[in-house]
Formats: sequence, structure tokens, C-alpha cells
Amino acid sequence: MADDAQNREAMKDSLETLTQIAESSTTPKTIKKSIMELITELNGTEYSLSVRAANAISMLDDVTQDPNMPSYVRTQLWQAVSKLESIRE
Repeated sequence: MADDAQNREAMKDSLETLTQIAESSTTPKTIKKSIMELITELNGTEYSLSVRAANAISMLDDVTQDPNMPSYVRTQLWQAVSKLESIRE
């Protein structure tokens, strides 16, 4: 059960980080759109927590390749990825 609680906490932390990025006035619109879609996916219930985390990591990998991304946003996204990577089945 402790793993489940840790997984939920890691998901909550990563969602908070992603929400901050999406709500920031300095985040480019195209990146905001991608992050909002990602947040919707993470909040879904169709798949298990670990599957949603794995899908999000893949999507974030694509998002971080955007040449228009400010470096501080990229750093925040990597923090979210790190939290998501800690989620296990």
C-alpha cells in the first residue's frame, strides 16, 4: 500500500509542476496547449497510474524538444518527468 500512496504523491507533485507551467504567462502558447492536454491525460482514469505516467513521459520527451521552449520551462518539465519516472506498478 505504501507504494500506491507514493505513486499518488508523485503524480500529484508532477501535476502541480505541470499546472504551474501551463498557467505561467511566460510559457509559449504551443507548449501550454501540449501541457494542458497532458494534464487531461494524467487526470484520466482509463489507464492505470503507471501507464498514464509512462505515456506522459513519452509526451514530455517530445515537448522538451521544442526549440521555442525557454530553458527554465524545460528544467521544470524534467522535474515533472523525474517524479513520473518514480511511479511503478
